[in-house]
Parts: sequence; C-alpha cells; structure tokens
Amino acid sequence: MIPAFNEADRLAPTLARILTFLENAPCWRPAEIIVVDDGSSDRTADLARSHPLVDDITLSVAVHPVNRGKGAAVRTGFGRCRGAWVLLTDADLSAPIEDLARLADAAADLVVAVGSRAIDRRLVTQRQPIHRDLMGRTFNLAIRALGLTRLHDTQCGFKLFPGNLARELAAAQKLDGFAFDVELLVLARHWGYRIEEVGVHWQHVEASRVMAIRHSSQMLRDALRLWWRRATLTLPADPRKVP
Repeated sequence: MIPAFNEADRLAPTLARILTFLENAPCWRPAEIIVVDDGSSDRTADLARSHPLVDDITLSVAVHPVNRGKGAAVRTGFGRCRGAWVLLTDADLSAPIEDLARLADAAADLVVAVGSRAIDRRLVTQRQPIHRDLMGRTFNLAIRALGLTRLHDTQCGFKLFPGNLARELAAAQKLDGFAFDVELLVLARHWGYRIEEVGVHWQHVEASRVMAIRHSSQMLRDALRLWWRRATLTLPADPRKVP
C-alpha cells in the first residue's frame, strides 16, 4: 500500500521496481498494489492507473479530492486491502522493496514487523539532513517519555501488518498527520499484537513531504492526544473481542 502526494515524478520507477520484485517472488503472489492519491495537484493518480501489470497482480487507485494527510491516506488504503499481509511503503522506496524479506522473517499472525533505521545504522546508505534527523530523534524521545512505545524508530515508512489487523486499524485509526504511525502501533499493542523492530536498508531521498517546523509540532500535539486517549482508557477495544 502506497500513500502518495504529488508523486508523479517518483511513482513510475517505484511501481516498476515493485512489479519486478513481485514477478521474481512468486511467494508474494497473487498480490494487489493500492495507491492512495492524497489530493495531488499533479498526475499521480493518472500515472498509477496507466501502469502496466501482469497476470496475478492488480493495482487499484483511490483519490482524495483534497489533501488530508498521510494518516488519512493510509487509513483509506488499509480499508481497501484484501490480502493476508499488507505492506506499507513510501512512494520513494527509501527502504527498498527487496527488504520485505527482512520484515517477513519477523512477522507472524499476531506480530507487526516495523522497519527501523535505528537498529543498525550501517544499513543507512544516505542519511537525512541533520535537522530532520534531530527532529526524528526528538520525537522518538518524546513518545518514549510518554510511554507510547519502546521502539527506537516508529517513523520509517516500511511496515508489514497482518491483513486482518490492517483492516481493523482502518476502522479505528483517527490521526490524519504524520503521527499516525505511532497510533497504529499503540492500537496494535493495545489489542495484543507484538511489535518487532527490524533493521532495514534505507537512504534519504530529496523532496520529502515533511516540513520540519510545521509537522514536528503537529506530531507532538497528536502524540499528546494519543497519550491522553490511552490514559483515560478511551482507546477502542480489541475488535476481535467485541461481541
């Protein structure tokens, strides 16, 4: 599942690489690729729809009429997925699709495998600009201090979810902004899933959609809202146990 906002320049090579990977990995087929265009002003959706496919791989495109945020795009994509496993990956493939094998080795029915840039920094071939790296580390310290997670990197856009969990998260997740990753993981833990942090290859790609000052303050506000929901016992109950 690929959330996309003004990704017309990067989406074509990304889709081509994913298709090549799937063609050479029959264990992951049949497969579906879901692109959610989050209110782009370029030809992101048209480009995705026109991409050639092979026999047992489907591609669907959902379009938000206005930009709602990456969390909203992921919620839409998770709600449309049908597979036994759902991979969340960024449109720039900062973490290579080939590292899906690393996540799969850690995943299980009650386990979410989370790609991490912090577990083994030797796998990071091109680092972020220092201000973005500092922003990420500060945010991670904040959410750890709030007791929301023990992970070292929640924001890497490469995560593998059991399909049923992804669909349940689509119905429960509320945050539209970049703190959605934390919400997904907090909900999964709350429902009894284990989170496994897995080192993956990663390289910084220019033209990121993250704006340091605006989005860091938004993420901290959302993290505090999430902490409050958990502290006041208002997180949604495990849907598997709701009569």
